[in-house]
Amino acid sequence: MAGATTGRLSGKVALVTGASRGIGKGVALVLASEGATVYVTGRTIREGDYYLPGTVGGTAAECDARGKDSGGRGIAVACDHSDNAAVAALFARIATEAGRLDILVNNAFSLSDDLLDGKPFWEKPLSNLEMWEVGITSNYVAAWHAAKLMAPAGRGLIVAISGFASVTYTYGVIFGTSKSAVDRISRDMAIELEPYNVAALSIWQGLTLTEKAKDNLAKVGASMTKSITNMTGSTVEHPGRVIVALTCDPAIMDRSGGSFITTELAMEYGITDVDGSVIPSARATRGSPLWKPIRQVNYRGA
Repeated sequence: MAGATTGRLSGKVALVTGASRGIGKGVALVLASEGATVYVTGRTIREGDYYLPGTVGGTAAECDARGKDSGGRGIAVACDHSDNAAVAALFARIATEAGRLDILVNNAFSLSDDLLDGKPFWEKPLSNLEMWEVGITSNYVAAWHAAKLMAPAGRGLIVAISGFASVTYTYGVIFGTSKSAVDRISRDMAIELEPYNVAALSIWQGLTLTEKAKDNLAKVGASMTKSITNMTGSTVEHPGRVIVALTCDPAIMDRSGGSFITTELAMEYGITDVDGSVIPSARATRGSPLWKPIRQVNYRGA
């Protein structure tokens, strides 16, 4: 799919939250390369505002470049997803300018500065609950607004970026709970969205070689969880390739409500990373998703 010009997402409108850099940026670039109009949000407006490179405007510009042959483009919106009024304004803008929303990728997450510090939870500040504010609450709020556009149209896909921390202890109580919560939010939203032909699911990233991950590996890799650092890392575009496949899958509703390991979906769809490599699943060492698609289970317990 690298350099794709087929425009499989031509005419579709996507929103990728937290896309100044990292996974969000990678997803946005892939969606734009396939012809989508991609609204990208982030808090970094100017280079130097954050210790790692990347801005929301820079991502949008790269989306334009990647989508020049397929019709894809990027639209930068500076947005703090802890500000519900700003998020409401974002969706109002999408409704006015685009008149539709086909894909929401909930990626925004506020990682605490002491995430890799091995102290127990009671020795870390309560301010770390910001990971629930931008990670759980922000996920729900964005999906709430997205559903108001998708449900009346009878189409749409809401993807939450989650991970193995949902079931395997990783970086502390708050971080792990965040991932468990977005999985459950996706599953229960899927139940209420199914009558409207809108799918909601979560995908589990393993080691993704974001700017932050590379920086952490270089600085404190020796003290990081070995079941993570021993994984084969993917590029930030790998999950974007999987999200394109999900969007184009005519049977996507059969997956709604489930949590899926990204690498396993990639293998199922025949997707490789940008260098042609197949990223192996970490299920054996990191755990298995709890939630199956709602069409596979008796979710009401009756």
